[in-house]
Amino acid sequence: MTTDETHDRIAEAFARVPREPFLPVAERQNASDNVPLPIGHRQTNSQPSTVADMLRLLDPQLGDTVLDLGSGSGWTSMLLAVLVGPTGRVLGVERHPELVESSRAAIEAVTADSAGRETLAEVVLHEAVTGALGLPAEAPFDRILVSAGAESLPDQLVDQLTVGATMVIPVAGEMLRVVRDGPGSDELTVTRHGWYRFVPLVVGE
Repeated sequence: MTTDETHDRIAEAFARVPREPFLPVAERQNASDNVPLPIGHRQTNSQPSTVADMLRLLDPQLGDTVLDLGSGSGWTSMLLAVLVGPTGRVLGVERHPELVESSRAAIEAVTADSAGRETLAEVVLHEAVTGALGLPAEAPFDRILVSAGAESLPDQLVDQLTVGATMVIPVAGEMLRVVRDGPGSDELTVTRHGWYRFVPLVVGE
């Protein structure tokens, strides 16, 4: 798929999935601002341009199974549901149970209002398991999107990638695109794509 086609697909996903329902009521008036917005529990709904950058790097394809780690408000999970289509799956993980509950409600409401419900992937949101990172029981994944900053590249997440899969993750403030080239945990191609600020990634997310 060409870069232009990827940009077009992401623009379509943004057009189909409004940001407002995934924000607290007091923040919905700010939904069009290109800034991160608070959603409670010291978490944010990420800046739209950052989300778009990450999705372009991730380049999810129709039919992919995607892990959305640090799913927060559920907005990125819903964007991914558009991008991977009805033959794909999106599994979100969030460590704050209140955000899991509110994001499930937002996804249900947006899906119910969508004229193209049959074109969306199923989205399943999980509360993080204590002591685990990601969803090892559901692995492997074709794509992993991490919306929290790690101090170093987590082996636990690399192990959840299938061969040929891609992960996008901020590490030490720098956005990395990680492609697993082979079965070994060190068989990776890592490219770097600029500096971003995120809440910290913690085990149990």
